Amino acid sequence: MIKTIIIDDEPLATQLVEEYLEAFSDFEVVAVCHDGFEGLKAIQQHEPDLLFLDVQMPRINGFELLELLEHPMAVIFTTAFDEYAVKAFDSHAVDYLLKPFSQARFEEAIHKFSMRENGDLVQKLLLSKDFSSKEDYASRIVLKEKGEIKVIQVGDVAYLEANDDFVNIHSKGGKYIKNRTLKFFESVLDPRDFVRVHRSYIVRIAEITSVEPYEKEGNVLRLRGGGVVPVSRSGMAKLKAVLGV
Repeated sequence: MIKTIIIDDEPLATQLVEEYLEAFSDFEVVAVCHDGFEGLKAIQQHEPDLLFLDVQMPRINGFELLELLEHPMAVIFTTAFDEYAVKAFDSHAVDYLLKPFSQARFEEAIHKFSMRENGDLVQKLLLSKDFSSKEDYASRIVLKEKGEIKVIQVGDVAYLEANDDFVNIHSKGGKYIKNRTLKFFESVLDPRDFVRVHRSYIVRIAEITSVEPYEKEGNVLRLRGGGVVPVSRSGMAKLKAVLGV
């Protein structure tokens, strides 16, 4: 049996997926969840083979849920928002179902899960709509700390610091650690608000109070909260470009 979990905050949507799955005897729905926290617990408990996952949900959204998983798994997104399609396939989604979807379209997604091939669909989506033109920067960061899920508002972040395979997030609430890279954060944070000033640092522009010389041709940034961050030569060029100086 293929263990399946449905995660969607709309009861009618979960009922529809369950109804459509009745046509596939080898799929077993082991849990139906209505928010990301509940979904995460169910995934840890049942270790499913496939997720049907909504994007916009209370507490944490679908993408934030996937970030909390220790191991990637097959996902079919079910959502009313077409603008997340490219991001979904970047997350290696099997398929992306736009609500309301028909049983025939649902069966196509199941077939793609069985075949594990979704390249043709990606091309169709990219040709039919310019999803990439829409900005979709992160507004919060979700992580696990001592078994608890923490949600950090991006507006509270002062700077991020590389720490081997992790990133230290320095915010108003303290320092947190997330299993991601600075390159990842550079791609999801709004470049109008954040700039990578060093190979090991990304800084929130609004937190900068001064740029001061430091040893030979080096510089450091002083931040509102008292932090001091080094600036590389290329980082200084990026900073000047952002500040328009």
